[in-house]
Amino acid sequence: MAEPKKKFFHVIRENYCKGCNICVAFCPKRVLELRNGKVFAARPDDCIGCRMCELRCPDFAIEVHPLEEKAKFEHSVNHIDLSLPPEAYHA
Repeated sequence: MAEPKKKFFHVIRENYCKGCNICVAFCPKRVLELRNGKVFAARPDDCIGCRMCELRCPDFAIEVHPLEEKAKFEHSVNHIDLSLPPEAYHA
């Protein structure tokens, strides 16, 4: 019996995104798109979790996590001060 496909979700910090299109270009499954000059996960169910978008983003605007971890991030992502650089935030 085949294992169910692992699913992923994207944490996108729009304040950091400058719309450079690098993450969109490197995504092998074409999950990401630019909308209104910012990255958007248009087809998150197609994500294979390779993290190429996260690794190539020069502004640390995108993260990819397994869907099982979503509850942990839903609370903390809304409480992060996005005016601080990412290295300044400590939970």
